[in-house]
Amino acid sequence: MRYHPRTGSGAGPGMAAVAEGVQATHPEEPVRDDAAVETAEEAKEPAEADIAELCRDMFSKMATYLTGELTATSEDYKLLENMNKLTSLKYLEMKDIAINISRNLKDLNQKYAGLQPYLDQINVIEEQVAALEQAAYKLDAYSKKLEAKYKKLEKR
Repeated sequence: MRYHPRTGSGAGPGMAAVAEGVQATHPEEPVRDDAAVETAEEAKEPAEADIAELCRDMFSKMATYLTGELTATSEDYKLLENMNKLTSLKYLEMKDIAINISRNLKDLNQKYAGLQPYLDQINVIEEQVAALEQAAYKLDAYSKKLEAKYKKLEKR
């Protein structure tokens, strides 16, 4: 069987003549000048050996392509696995740091609770010192008034 360009089918020579006759009777096809019309050559199928070689080449290239795609995907998954492992290790480190911070905070809170009575005593002493300072200022002012009265009496 041969492919015929005018009929678009694999009809034999007899069928091509019939098809040409049918096409020539259609009024839709415009009449062309023979000088402008190119002659069509009959398409030939490649030999069986060529087809087999082309198929082998195509399958070989397709296998190479698919191998590359699968390798790339596999490498992507390996990268994701490594990233997940590193992230997991980082989170474990952060967990240990958080546990240490929590433990140290508890220790500091206990020490602060142990120091609280002393801090309360310091606050009481500070209030007493402030009251004593006020009394000292009042005593100083009173002594200055007394001194001024004494000098006034002495001048008389």
